[in-house]
This record gives sequence, C-alpha cells and structure tokens, in this order.
Amino acid sequence: MRARDLAVQIPPVRMGDPVTRAVQVMVESGLPGLVVVDRDDVPKFVLPGSQVLKLMVSHYSGDSALARTVDEAHADQFWVDLGGRSVGDCVAPDQARMVQVPEDATLLEAAIVMSQLRAPLIAVVDHSGRLTGCLTLNALLSAVPPST
Repeated sequence: MRARDLAVQIPPVRMGDPVTRAVQVMVESGLPGLVVVDRDDVPKFVLPGSQVLKLMVSHYSGDSALARTVDEAHADQFWVDLGGRSVGDCVAPDQARMVQVPEDATLLEAAIVMSQLRAPLIAVVDHSGRLTGCLTLNALLSAVPPST
C-alpha cells in the first residue's frame, strides 16, 4: 500500500486565508491539523491542531497575565476577535515545519516521517511537489493489520 492509497483530499489552505477559514477546513474535514500551500498548491508547512489553536489565541499567548484579565463572557468569544487575520499573520515561519512524502511512499516510509517529526498528519505530494492529499496518523494506523 502507498501513501496515495490512504491520502484524503482536503480543500487547500493558503497563507492569505483568514484564520477562521483554516479552522473551519480542519473541523469540517475532521483532520488533526492543516496543510498550508502556496498559489501553486505546493505545501509550505503542516500545522498540527495544537498550532491551529495557537493561531486562534495568538493575541493572548505571549502574555498569560493578559488572558487572566479577560472575563469569562469575553473569553468565550475569542473566536470573534480573529476578524480578518490571515494564517500568514499568525504563523511564525521559523516554527512551522514541512512534513511531506511522495505519493508513492510506502506506509513504512510515511510512518517513519510521521514518527520522527511527531506529526499527526503529513502532506502527500505528486512528482512535481503539488499537494494531492494528506495522510493522517489515524488512517495510517487503521491500515495496519491487527496482530494475531
């Protein structure tokens, strides 16, 4: 079995997309993170779900004292504060990682990449480097036959 056999198609998320759209794509796709691509659908980096959450709270994450000053009613509305902020506004390129395998990678190769980079999903790319889908940890583990 190859990575392409388990890869799922996802709507592309780009640096200029609003954070709210990125979160919506992740939630509606049931993915544990996102693959961010450029204009040509070439993956730039993979964001695990915890990093997507960081996009949402980036205004507050640098100062925990500031977060404590926000009352409960307003703290529950932090989603509204995202406004028109884009993925690019919130991602620190030095903290983002590219996690990808070619579409003809074996499941063992994909598992090694996932485990080495501690990534819950990886981008699957074609021979030209364009995104063809993503492979999740759950899909990978589900493909492993149970031992007897």
